[in-house]
Amino acid sequence: MRRRLFLVFSLAAVAALSPLAGQDTRPGIAVLPFENGGSYGQDKENFEALQKGIPGMLISELAQNPAARVVDRDNIVSMLGEQDLARDGRVDAATAARIGKLVGARYMIMGSFVDLYGRFRMDARIVSVETGEILKVVKNDGKREDLFKLIQGLAEKLMTETKLPPLPAELGAAVRQRNVPTEALTYYSRALLYQDRGDKDKAAEFFKKAVDAFPSYSEAQEGLRKIQGG
Repeated sequence: MRRRLFLVFSLAAVAALSPLAGQDTRPGIAVLPFENGGSYGQDKENFEALQKGIPGMLISELAQNPAARVVDRDNIVSMLGEQDLARDGRVDAATAARIGKLVGARYMIMGSFVDLYGRFRMDARIVSVETGEILKVVKNDGKREDLFKLIQGLAEKLMTETKLPPLPAELGAAVRQRNVPTEALTYYSRALLYQDRGDKDKAAEFFKKAVDAFPSYSEAQEGLRKIQGG
């Protein structure tokens, strides 16, 4: 009996020490704040907010794929602060790879956008955390009024280039049917901007505006719940 118990405990110990035990083996993806590449035609703070809002929504879209493990935005914001990189948001590929290792990601997404009086373009660079190299640059452009669809399209290209399998048919159809109005996305972006500044009252105000503009905006609802401590 003692020998059998010893064997059981030994096997349990080996399983606990196994590198795969309890670990999420899906490829980790983290998205850094996007840079404003020189935009015109909107309030300056709207553009500053989009540096937060675009990656925030990109994270949500990438997270729809069950084959990926997407690093939470708050973890990235915290890490940028710890690395003293939060002020200007400018990060090179080598630094992105270093941050990726700290948050357990395989790929880091860096990007920029340009809004020229309503003509919108986004570029995203995929960085290998292992080598620090830029593996691919993907782009999407169109009208600012279609901003959410542009973000969705960018997410699809990123999933393809990081060799993630496509979304299951039913899930993919549901994802493509969603369309967040640009007005609501702008409010959401402003909320993230104020949240990162530590202004909870203004963040809550703009999360609420985002929900009012688009009542089924789940990301804004969750942001409001968190900021209110619910």
